[in-house]
Amino acid sequence: MDDSGQFITRPTPTKMRPLLGQTVLVVEDSRYVCDAIRLMCLHSGARFRRADCLKSARRHLQIYRPSVIVVDMGLPDGIGSDLIAELADEVIRIDVILGLSGDDGAEAEAINAGADGFLNKPLKSLAQFQTAILRHVPEDRRPDGSDYIRDETIRPDPLAYQDDMAQIADVLTGPTDHRSLDYAAQFLSGVARDANDTVLANAAQQLALVRASGTPVTVQAARVAGLVQNRLEQHGAV
Repeated sequence: MDDSGQFITRPTPTKMRPLLGQTVLVVEDSRYVCDAIRLMCLHSGARFRRADCLKSARRHLQIYRPSVIVVDMGLPDGIGSDLIAELADEVIRIDVILGLSGDDGAEAEAINAGADGFLNKPLKSLAQFQTAILRHVPEDRRPDGSDYIRDETIRPDPLAYQDDMAQIADVLTGPTDHRSLDYAAQFLSGVARDANDTVLANAAQQLALVRASGTPVTVQAARVAGLVQNRLEQHGAV
């Protein structure tokens, strides 16, 4: 069931709010990415819900049923394609299941798992977001006419990026193992790229390459940790 209730009349979507009546659950660990999608939902008339990992997503889904779910392919406690496959096989299926990633090959992985469509990071275009959802919702839940898609560039709150830096700093400064380093590299390379932080994105990608080669990672991990701390200190000095 959608959280609007089985017997409540759905609001009618309009040209200015084409996703009115939709509830979007975003399964994504980056607050920066989530803030972009939150703003897109706000501009589109959709309700926004967030889960930051697979465990949290499954907890949400026990309480209510969104009409749209957007699942990041790389999460702290597993891979998004597992959740997509679960949801795609349900008898009462969520209307729209979308994968989300900036990695090569992730789209095919999401579609093969059962996703209806895919959103590429960085996600900045309101039209891209609306189109990806509306092409899969039932026809009676779309606005009248064909010219309801409008484009706009969405800019997330920079404070959300700082939240991501603080989150990953805890990972990098605590006890680290191969899994936590792999997660930190994957997380940072994605969110830094989305925020146009090229230096940090490249350093995180280099950390991933060093890890994959099996060579010692101490120097590169320290460099990445230092860059993250630098961004936190820069914000604190403002």
